[in-house]
Amino acid sequence: MGKINPLKHAYPVNVRLAGLAGIALVIIIFIIFPRFLASMEFEDVDQIIIENIDIPQTQQIDNTPPPARPSIPVPSDDEDIADDLTLDELDFDDFSSLDAPPPPPSGPRVVFIPYDDPPVALSPIRPTYPEIAQEAGIEGVVIVQAFIDKKGRVKETLILKGVPNTGLDEAAMEAIRKTRFRPAKQRERAVGVWISIPVNFKLK
Repeated sequence: MGKINPLKHAYPVNVRLAGLAGIALVIIIFIIFPRFLASMEFEDVDQIIIENIDIPQTQQIDNTPPPARPSIPVPSDDEDIADDLTLDELDFDDFSSLDAPPPPPSGPRVVFIPYDDPPVALSPIRPTYPEIAQEAGIEGVVIVQAFIDKKGRVKETLILKGVPNTGLDEAAMEAIRKTRFRPAKQRERAVGVWISIPVNFKLK
């Protein structure tokens, strides 16, 4: 029989021992070095202070302008209108021919005149009840504004509140025109003033 080689017999054992030694060495390196590096890194890093800041909720404001209304073309009978027409080229003299609103009615201007004592009727105001209003059973109060001069005479009358189309307004103004008054006094002096006189029309 041949001679047995001792290295060949011990080869599997040596391979296993070398493998276990290598694994043990790698485990030891992983155990030792991460702790050392971690401790070094934490020592070198400055401490960071984190502050909690309350950020208010952002409100979204809709500033979007409304869409412009589309322009609607207006048909024109005249096709020869100049595109560069300006206001200076318009003729303003023809405006008098346009339909203008009617002027305000020209009536007596009511001017307040201060007084100490108001005018007083010397006799009761007795208006004539219009037949049309009597037959229709119309009643109401007519307020007449009258100008009484410094002699106690009624010069002008206006209807402040009336019952139109019944004849009551005209009857009230006629009755007030026929009434004589004691004129108003301002510092013991007679003056002409405007006063409001209610006339009540009531059927018996």
